[in-house]
Amino acid sequence: MATLDIGQDTALLTASLVDVYSESGRETELTDAVEAALHTVEHLSVDRDGNAVVARTSWGCAERVVLAGHLDTVPPAENLPSSREGDTLLGLGTADMKGGIAVMLRLAASVTASTRDITYVFYDGEEVEAERNGLLRLSRKHPDWLVADFAVLLEPTDAIVEGGCQGTMRVEVVVPGVRAHSARSWMGVNAIHAAGEVIDRLRAYEPRRPVIDGLEFREGLNAVGIRGGVAGNVVPGECVVTVNYRFAPDCSEQDAEEHLRELFVDFDVTVTDSSPGARPGLQHPAAQAFAAAIGGTPRAKFGWTDVALFSSLGVPAVNYGPGDPHVAHTAGEWVSVEQLIECQERLSAWLIP
Repeated sequence: MATLDIGQDTALLTASLVDVYSESGRETELTDAVEAALHTVEHLSVDRDGNAVVARTSWGCAERVVLAGHLDTVPPAENLPSSREGDTLLGLGTADMKGGIAVMLRLAASVTASTRDITYVFYDGEEVEAERNGLLRLSRKHPDWLVADFAVLLEPTDAIVEGGCQGTMRVEVVVPGVRAHSARSWMGVNAIHAAGEVIDRLRAYEPRRPVIDGLEFREGLNAVGIRGGVAGNVVPGECVVTVNYRFAPDCSEQDAEEHLRELFVDFDVTVTDSSPGARPGLQHPAAQAFAAAIGGTPRAKFGWTDVALFSSLGVPAVNYGPGDPHVAHTAGEWVSVEQLIECQERLSAWLIP
């Protein structure tokens, strides 16, 4: 069983977290270690649901904030265990987002008094389809655990406050054909060949770049999978193209679905996964105060994060954490030790003004 020393420095703690395998669906060992470590902190009450752990202070402050992060990673790409080269820590999840988890654990151990009560949320299943998301499960089973005035998702943002997030929708576009023996291909219609029309529409697509609450978002529409064919001597009677739409938060899930159905009007379209976006919300006083305390110029979040879920709960939220989001999910994923320390210090200064 893995153990964690949350009293050690943030870089060493990040490395320890990376070295505990926690691909989506296999977070139990890491969750056990996080829960055990938090139980050693006297000023926290600790609860668990499945592979999600929630630790809370009860100082009686007028305001409560949530710091949240996911424990799971995408599958490895020969990037385990962790390694270090000078100021750079490399390995699966260093940026997305075990560096952020390390910062949360260090804050949980070191912030023993604050002007705000704090809820630390560590959860599973963020890197997979929405229904497996541990934070969504908590919101349904234990909504009282997530009650707060403001929330910070410690997703990798390069230590810059990022407002809102894109929505995401995956659909399957079904291209019909007529199955036949490949030796008599003229007797059929090749569905894989016909799928070229779907690909052509995707190639010609021009994504929007709307400005929302002063931040510019960039949409994206891409084929992320294709399947068809049953044997090497059969003309395929069906081909399915999986398309992922990353839409700006001025667009609802219904708007996104209608847009895709219009774009692929000649084909059957089935939604397989969907999550709404979230507007930046930086006009909220709590968000403004946080951005001012952290410093820098906020920008839009490219990608989906659970700020959307907090937004749906009526809790204003932003993204802020260590790690370059551009290296998330890559084989060469890394995080700067300097940035780990910077994020911890800035969040600590915000919590203990």
